[in-house]
Amino acid sequence: MPKKGQALLQGIVRCGLCGARMSIRYSGPQGEYPVYTCSYAHSRYGERRCQEVCGLGLDAQVERLVLAALAPDRIALALSALAELEKEYEALGKQWQLRLERARYEAERARRQYDTVEPEDRLVARTLERRWEAKLRAIEQVEQDYQRWQGQHRLALTGADREAILALGEDLPGLWTAESTTAADRKEIVRLAIKEVIVDQRLKRGMVCFRVNWQTGATSEHAYRRRVQSYREHPDLEALEVRVRQLHGEDKMDHEMAEVLNAEGFTSARGRPFNNQLIWLLRKQWSLPTVQPKRSTRLQWEDGSYTVEGAAQVLGVFPGTVYKWLRQGKLQGHQLARGTPWKIGLTEEEIAQWRAYVKRVRRSNKEAS
Repeated sequence: MPKKGQALLQGIVRCGLCGARMSIRYSGPQGEYPVYTCSYAHSRYGERRCQEVCGLGLDAQVERLVLAALAPDRIALALSALAELEKEYEALGKQWQLRLERARYEAERARRQYDTVEPEDRLVARTLERRWEAKLRAIEQVEQDYQRWQGQHRLALTGADREAILALGEDLPGLWTAESTTAADRKEIVRLAIKEVIVDQRLKRGMVCFRVNWQTGATSEHAYRRRVQSYREHPDLEALEVRVRQLHGEDKMDHEMAEVLNAEGFTSARGRPFNNQLIWLLRKQWSLPTVQPKRSTRLQWEDGSYTVEGAAQVLGVFPGTVYKWLRQGKLQGHQLARGTPWKIGLTEEEIAQWRAYVKRVRRSNKEAS
């Protein structure tokens, strides 16, 4: 009987490393996050725990598989296959009936032979009596085997049964998410489709691999990416490093590399999209220097903003003065990434104001000297 806890697979998930049934614990401030844990070796032998798997991720994967397996088209195919199995069942049932009829015929024949023997011929009578009893026991054995076979294989559905099953498939997604559906109800649905789930998150780096043993006897293999704490556990670490080095070799800046990696489906160690800061951290880890953007011949960037040297030229000051004003916040600018050159936006009006300011300062300094 499923328990009331929120963990969908409680009681039917096994450790793929040792084969033991995994227990459940809850983490989080309110104990709202289920965690499947294998403590078999730890509790009995004092060894380290085999593994702990976040329940939310695994439950979501299994939920998706169950709803897909119980979709109306899948149910229709299953019912169609069941109809074929029923035909095979009927054919096998006829064979059982023939075996039973044959056994009864043999027993009746033995009875008639016993009835025709003369009473004074006791030796023949005893032999025929034993043969008759053996035939009667054979009938009992065939009947018992037949009943056992019926109990193991019989699955007959009426037309109303089929319609009810198809209707359930149509309503299942809504039923699954309905407020009236409890965690125990969902577990019951899962157990109707799944016998057990075997989990191994050490098989592939950064992945949770699991096998579903369905109630039908079929099995299916699945895997999904888990959240990791460092790039050492990143499932695509080698491919990510190769791609970052390729983009760096093409003189792509950090924000450009982030855009390309996100477009190609790469994600960070914690599953987030890349940004300038994350690319900068990767470059530092892999000792890749900052890419210096190319300047235009007018000392301006392609978007019209000025470099430090360009701003110094149009304002009539030294580049060091521009850096000083940037640090003091007097001049507004920004960097695309840490360690990259500044981009300084200056309008014609601002340039005129700064030039006038520079002239006043120089005149004042000259008069003071």
